Amino acid sequence: MRVVIASCSVDYSGRLNAHLPLATRLLMVKADGSVLVHSDGGSYKPLNWMSPPCRLDVAEPSEEEAATGVDAVWTVQHTKNDDRLVVRIHEVLADHSVDLGVDPGLVKDGVEAHLQKLLAEQIDILGPGHQLMRREYPTAIGPVDILARDEDGTAVAVEIKRRGEIDGVEQLTRYLELLNRDPLLAPVRGVFAAQEIKPQARVLAGDRGIRCVVLDYDAMRGIDDVDSRLF
Repeated sequence: MRVVIASCSVDYSGRLNAHLPLATRLLMVKADGSVLVHSDGGSYKPLNWMSPPCRLDVAEPSEEEAATGVDAVWTVQHTKNDDRLVVRIHEVLADHSVDLGVDPGLVKDGVEAHLQKLLAEQIDILGPGHQLMRREYPTAIGPVDILARDEDGTAVAVEIKRRGEIDGVEQLTRYLELLNRDPLLAPVRGVFAAQEIKPQARVLAGDRGIRCVVLDYDAMRGIDDVDSRLF
């Protein structure tokens, strides 16, 4: 990773043309060949960039460019089309290169697979007397996250989401229609479980006889004592 802070102007040509006038910006050159131009704002999104495969060439400025204060010209050419990013450097304020090594990738916490595992282990969150039958119960239209039985022995199909929206309720509805055709399971009730359930999804679930359960991920992991909360 090379990180350069410089006073520069930037021109992009190809599928569209764009110009960034002279200003101080952050230039990032990554090991995959990508070059990104950032300002001190706009969150994570660069002002302009070139994605790989591309090639970076650094050249001396022309006489005309040098007369306007340009010290170096970066030309980033895409190798599969005519897209080109030209950075005209006027002054370099900082220039650092660091080998970051191989990144292990993003490990997401609180994804649906984690919630499913925790709920299967703590099935009584659905209510006293519930028993787990199976995780990822197979159906012709996809697996049901959890199939359980309640204290009365009635089958319960559970759809788990991080954020519960209408699409999740619709998905569970389709599972219930299919499962209730199985004489060995019917009747099957539905539970829509999520860390957050949108009001529209809650209304639709209630209209279809589906119970909603809000999952407290921290409490399920044992890092938050629900009983000790003031609010």
